[in-house]
Amino acid sequence: MTLAPRDESLPGRQVALVDLLDRLLAGGVVITGDVVLSIADIDLVRISLRALVTSVAGGPDPPSHIGGERP
Repeated sequence: MTLAPRDESLPGRQVALVDLLDRLLAGGVVITGDVVLSIADIDLVRISLRALVTSVAGGPDPPSHIGGERP
């Protein structure tokens, strides 16, 4: 079994940070984490964090009502 030298890595593709963020927000990202505060190996506070980050697509404008009355 032979290993390839490090110089022959796969061709990389540079991606701009804004393109990466746009792609992540288009599909949505879930961020999770846990925070535990403890003293002497005794857990005092445990917090579970979960966040959903996504873009909000603007829908079509609501229809305008003639005469200012709503149905």
